[in-house]
Amino acid sequence: MDEKSETRQGVRRRVNAIKPFRCKHLIAVLENPSDLKNIGTVIRNVNAMGVEKVYVVDPGKSLPDDWQDMRDGKAVLKTSVSAVKWTFVKRFDSTDECFRHLEKNGFTSIVTSPHVKGKKSLFLHEGDYTVHHKLAVWFGSETRGISNAAVERSEMCVSIPMFGIIESLNLGTSSGIVLYEVTKQRRAYQSIYSHRDRRGKRAEPLPTLIVPDAG
Repeated sequence: MDEKSETRQGVRRRVNAIKPFRCKHLIAVLENPSDLKNIGTVIRNVNAMGVEKVYVVDPGKSLPDDWQDMRDGKAVLKTSVSAVKWTFVKRFDSTDECFRHLEKNGFTSIVTSPHVKGKKSLFLHEGDYTVHHKLAVWFGSETRGISNAAVERSEMCVSIPMFGIIESLNLGTSSGIVLYEVTKQRRAYQSIYSHRDRRGKRAEPLPTLIVPDAG
């Protein structure tokens, strides 16, 4: 067997291994990200955490409309460490367009911000991210944060507790922390229940961790 065939088989084995651990009906949304490198970093985080999709509100059209074009483009491919090949990404021209698409498909949105935005506000560890069957987690711009329009149409605002002079994190770091907590909770739920609203309790819980191969 040649090296390419072995690589393809290895990829197929990995795809089959991770499939039960993917968090269904979970989308990460980036609103007006100002740095293409950060988009790639978030796509990498999303793939590593088992999030289903990434939506990007991109009025400046820094990304192509077609996912296949993103997969072929060197910029996002490099910064995501090829994760864009394995993670579906969809771009939108505006926040309103993205919300209309999400709401049409039954998704509830929550926003992330280090500041209280006049909505129900919780620290990250206080939230229950299994309540909504379909959930979209919004992350704001690195320079302006989340928009008021996104806050108004969201269910609640979630923040990461801060203990330093600097009270914010960059987009790559904050998305990794938030999505880790959200996916951990949703994987634990999927381990026990096969349906929404705590229905279909499994006789034997599914595993929630993939044991790394021995190096």
